Amino acid sequence: MIKIFTLTAVSFLAINGFAQGYQINVQTPYPSAGIAYLTYHFGKNLNVQDSVAIDERGVAHFDGKEALPGGIYAFVFPGKRNSFDFLIDKEQKINIVADTANLDKIKITGSKEDELFQQYRHFVDGVGRQLSDERVAYMSSKTAKDSTTHEMRYMQLNKELNDYRESMITKNPESMMAVLLNAMKESPYLKKTPVTHKDSVEAYNYYKANYWTGINFMDGRIIRTPFFIPKLERYYREVMPQSPDSLIKDIDYRLLYARNDSNMYKLLLNWFTDEYINPRYMGQDAVFLHLFDKYHSKGLTPWLSEKQMETITKRAYMLMANQLGEPAANMQLLNRNDKPASLYDVKADYTIVLFWDPNCSHCKHEIPIIDSVYKADWQKHNIKIYAVLTEYDKKAWTDYIDEHKINDWVNVHQTKEMADAEVAAQRPGYKQLYDVIMTPTLFLLDKDKRIVAKKLTWEQINDLLKVKFAKTAEK
Repeated sequence: MIKIFTLTAVSFLAINGFAQGYQINVQTPYPSAGIAYLTYHFGKNLNVQDSVAIDERGVAHFDGKEALPGGIYAFVFPGKRNSFDFLIDKEQKINIVADTANLDKIKITGSKEDELFQQYRHFVDGVGRQLSDERVAYMSSKTAKDSTTHEMRYMQLNKELNDYRESMITKNPESMMAVLLNAMKESPYLKKTPVTHKDSVEAYNYYKANYWTGINFMDGRIIRTPFFIPKLERYYREVMPQSPDSLIKDIDYRLLYARNDSNMYKLLLNWFTDEYINPRYMGQDAVFLHLFDKYHSKGLTPWLSEKQMETITKRAYMLMANQLGEPAANMQLLNRNDKPASLYDVKADYTIVLFWDPNCSHCKHEIPIIDSVYKADWQKHNIKIYAVLTEYDKKAWTDYIDEHKINDWVNVHQTKEMADAEVAAQRPGYKQLYDVIMTPTLFLLDKDKRIVAKKLTWEQINDLLKVKFAKTAEK
């Protein structure tokens, strides 16, 4: 079968092996055919574990001094067009006879896990064909009787498949096959159909509570399968409540269990770091800061390179001063007449902090629109704009202000000398304090200068303000 193939690991997700050895021989009918690869499943990709040239006898011989972590591996033929899967667990002296012309009849010796794997595949192939036939027959049925017959037959075959899987798990509870079959299971739902809101909440809680049934976070073998990462993604992106507090509590719980398996622990902590270092939802960067404070800054990620740790640390320091609900950092900048104009001197029910540059093409488009909304609606609700020039082209800045008549904003800038003085004194500048890496960047502050929203578009801020205006009107 053709697989997605990659030679690189994803971001921080790098996993090390154990401390023994492996020997895997693959006999092919292709002498001196080129480079073959021993790969492992990781998320949606195959990642290279080892590579060798097929010798003049058609044999690819892989060996290493450290034992391989258990999981689903794949042999990739030269040219990377064909591959086949097999299991590796405790037995790591394995002989395989394979031919691209008939990948369904691979012969594997030296591995009891692969005997179970082949038995399972043989059974599933047979039942799978029957299920497909019944599905086609059901779709082409011309009478209700025929539809019922094929539907019942399909359900019976599906039950036989699930019963076979459960039987294999029961008979081989510690096997790699049990790990795989548990990972492949769909999370259970309540039998009854929800009618009321209470029923829906109960159904959700049941689904969430049983989502990881059969998955052992102390067993690192599951991470080298195609099933675990997608299951992890779905849980944290779709099943879990997206509030930072809920996520942090659940993540700490998973990591506590995972510490019993170093590879599982590494994968989870790396994945969580990748997931929340640039989160999908506003405010979830608090999860990343928690990971930095509790794990990374405490030296609990020694496997990361110096460059990776530098990236994580810099990102953390860019986020620390601009968390939702916290007071915004004050800015003592200069107006167009080079007089001090402090953010905290702005008296307003809400303050929009806008970082922009008149030479930025996106800013040129957005600034006039923001000013129109400001004059049409925001201004009458006692909202003010504290607009910060992010570069040093003062003439272009003042020319733009005059041309577009945005003099009623609090327009401020920082000189190059002021910025250099901050660096020399090792004081964080506003770009670090507000995580300004692009323009325009907008923050919404309340009357006490606490951060209500950050890095939203003007449209999103406008929608949020409308909700707040409506609530105020109700009161």
